[in-house]
Amino acid sequence: MNDYVIFADSGCDILPDKLGEWEVKTVDLLFRKEGEDREYTQAEMPTKDFYEKMRGGTVFRTSAANEASIRAAFEPVLREGRDVLYVCFGSGLSGTAGTAKLTAEALEREFPGRKVIVIDTLCASAGHGLILRFAVQAKRNGASIEEAAAVVLEKRPNLCHWFTVDDLVYLKRGGRVSAAAAFFGGVLNIKPVLHVDDDGHLIPVIKVRGRINSIKAIAKKYTETALDPENGTYFISHGDCLEDALKLERMLFEAHGKKADLITDIGPVIGAHSGPGTLALFFLGKQR
Repeated sequence: MNDYVIFADSGCDILPDKLGEWEVKTVDLLFRKEGEDREYTQAEMPTKDFYEKMRGGTVFRTSAANEASIRAAFEPVLREGRDVLYVCFGSGLSGTAGTAKLTAEALEREFPGRKVIVIDTLCASAGHGLILRFAVQAKRNGASIEEAAAVVLEKRPNLCHWFTVDDLVYLKRGGRVSAAAAFFGGVLNIKPVLHVDDDGHLIPVIKVRGRINSIKAIAKKYTETALDPENGTYFISHGDCLEDALKLERMLFEAHGKKADLITDIGPVIGAHSGPGTLALFFLGKQR
């Protein structure tokens, strides 16, 4: 049987039109302006407006998906007699996966015979989107729900996330760097290069001086660790810095003759923590 629906959430940073093309449904993750009660979905605030507000000093907070929102997404599918495969935002950065797994157990009791499989991708942004694409391709090739889930688990240890940020203040707010590191990084024009580790946590790896050197460092990581630099799939995402995303793509094309399979915006759910000017690269590597 191929009668199941793949879900992701807005942490995957894949635009709705593309998700529609992939026949993927979504669970909305929410964000709000600090000091306001209203919560927004990513569809309710254009990404450009979101980053302009951040540059103007607005602070945003995000929320993991709750049981009610997960139920609202899954129940109509289960009532139709179809199963659910939820390829979920990584647990190292969000509580969504834990809530989804508990909700899935409850829904399987309420809908006997139906399957609700939740896969913690340990991924974020377009890394989440890339691993989602592998699940979509498996389903299109006739994979069962269990086989598609197995594809995600097989790819997960090799899904590399490399990124840099333009301003350390946003990582400081999230406790990723110290106040002193953020201050001196700003004064000395230090740009960190970070990755997501095997447990899905955000880890600073190296520090370089200047934006162009941080972009070169990301490109070098691809050259050093990609499983197939000339032919492999890679996604780029950016926090309202398209020119830098294209610059990274040019570097990789000049080195390996391969253009990005997708360049996409970093949406508010991720961007609230990394800030405008974030640039990220995702690909399958020898290890994370």
